Amino acid sequence: MVNALGRRKSAVARIFVTEGNGKITINKKDLQDYFPSSILQYVVKQPLLKLDVVEKYDIKVNLDGGGFTGQSQALRLAIARALVKINPEDKKALRLEGFLTRDAREVERKKPGQPKARRRFQFSKR
Repeated sequence: MVNALGRRKSAVARIFVTEGNGKITINKKDLQDYFPSSILQYVVKQPLLKLDVVEKYDIKVNLDGGGFTGQSQALRLAIARALVKINPEDKKALRLEGFLTRDAREVERKKPGQPKARRRFQFSKR
């Protein structure tokens, strides 16, 4: 059993990978129930599809924080990291696809005296 961590925006994915038949369980729900969108399901499975091991591992996921896009990308990073732990030779293929790169972009904080992070209130001369 291998465990790994993936983060994106404010989402955190903690995963446990075991030998199995390709079942992905997220917060005690099936992948299709948790991410109804086929695009997000594809994003999650990208590292598995790249290495052609979709039917080889069972993945149990604890997902927390963020929205669905951030969560799916955090999960993709965690799966890629776990696959590298299982077989270090796969690292080059996953690195080339960009699955091992942590996207460090976070939301900029709101500043006082402004409605948003960078947007200013409308200036009035009179």
